[in-house]
Amino acid sequence: METDLNQFIRNEAFRDKIVSAEEAASWIEDGMSLGMSGFTLFGEPKEFPRALAERGKQEKFKVNLYTGASMGPAADQAMAEAGIINLRLPYQGNPVLRGKINSGEAFYIDQHLSHTAEWIRQGVLPAIDYAIIEAAAITEDGQIIPTGSVGNSPIFVQTAKHVIIELNTSAPREYEGMHDIYVPGPAGERKDIPVYDISKRIGTKGIPVDPAKVRGIVLSSQPDIPSPLFEPNAETQQIADNLLEFLRAEVKAGRLTESLAPLQSGVGSVANAVLNGMKTSEFRDIVVASEVLQDGIFDLIDAGVVKFAAATALSLSKKRVETLGQDLAKYKDKLVFRPQEISNHPEVIRRLGIISFNTALEVDIYGNVNSTHVGGTRMMNGIGGSGDFARNARITIFVTSSTAKEGKVSSIVPFVSHVDHTNHDVDVIVTEQGYADLRGLAPVQAAVKIIENCMHPDFREQAYEYFNEARARGGHTPHVLQKAFSWHTALAETGTMRKD
Repeated sequence: METDLNQFIRNEAFRDKIVSAEEAASWIEDGMSLGMSGFTLFGEPKEFPRALAERGKQEKFKVNLYTGASMGPAADQAMAEAGIINLRLPYQGNPVLRGKINSGEAFYIDQHLSHTAEWIRQGVLPAIDYAIIEAAAITEDGQIIPTGSVGNSPIFVQTAKHVIIELNTSAPREYEGMHDIYVPGPAGERKDIPVYDISKRIGTKGIPVDPAKVRGIVLSSQPDIPSPLFEPNAETQQIADNLLEFLRAEVKAGRLTESLAPLQSGVGSVANAVLNGMKTSEFRDIVVASEVLQDGIFDLIDAGVVKFAAATALSLSKKRVETLGQDLAKYKDKLVFRPQEISNHPEVIRRLGIISFNTALEVDIYGNVNSTHVGGTRMMNGIGGSGDFARNARITIFVTSSTAKEGKVSSIVPFVSHVDHTNHDVDVIVTEQGYADLRGLAPVQAAVKIIENCMHPDFREQAYEYFNEARARGGHTPHVLQKAFSWHTALAETGTMRKD
């Protein structure tokens, strides 16, 4: 059955711009910078990056690739395999690209997700030659209707020299009307960002674009890539239970009500387990103000726990991708998607009083958090939006399992091998062992609480051995510098942090 493109391209000025992905890819020259839509595998172009990667197997060229966050096989993986990525920012999560970054074959700027738009606006980064944006439709008045993510697409379209639209005819029609596109003015001239109630829209339903700027429209019908979300296991469920116990303690102390405060959660299995645990909790009428919405949000809306949710993108399992059209129709009046410079903006986070919980790779005894680097040097994924929220949230929570690698590695160490979030920004640490509320504690008090409540029992004795020696030497935040990384050294040399 032939697709009636007039339903998707409703402005005549755009209808003569349809080109093949191969032709669009041929326009890209060595050294160009591309701004590509996409965030956590949703809303990214599929046909264009694959065509560009295929061309890269035959010709020698490299490009700078700016996105919203992580991309899937069509972009990050295919382009990395073709060796055509010179610089990537602000976040990635693909193992092939990760290998290129850690081997030095691709440069990577790991950046707070709210900062990319500001750098582009200020001209700090090389100017964007082409913005490549996936769309569900082009409206009568020439607005691009995004698909499952907004990310950095508005600033890409606004500043790029040229725009390529990848029109996805398989995208649910229900996307139209779910976006709230608001772009701040230049620094020093802008007004306040008027997000006071996250359910009230403040911008346009699409991304305005000058038809003259659009060089081509590529057609696609490929669905988004599901995220590999795992079912909660006993350990992640215990972490979730401990986090919920902390929230109950806040309610009991009178600092929160049973509606809590707007919630932000990172992406992954632990975050999903926390959301899953809320289904049977006493908490009700919760607002979610996050950067990503996962499967659990839909279940919480059904359960009457969440009344409204705002983010910049979806990140869904295979099951939810398959029912996306029906889900969007069902939840359309309870969801909104904004640019990531709004969803992650410090002003908005601080005003709303958000409770933030994100995942740590490792935490040290004083509450410093490493979210990004394995062994202090090898990039995993990136800081993402965790820093945006950690510095500005009402309560900042980091969660992690207390051990890794079958108990050979402690996630609580004397000193983290890389610091993404200093102890100044960290309020609560949660593991399957328990939680440590660090608010109001001096460093040595915080250390005792973290060791006692969060560290696995197998590592507590050697942690106290280090801590007591450090305290004997004195200092406000006592360390034995010669031994601060001894656990990491032992892991590299013997394959375990265990002293025995």
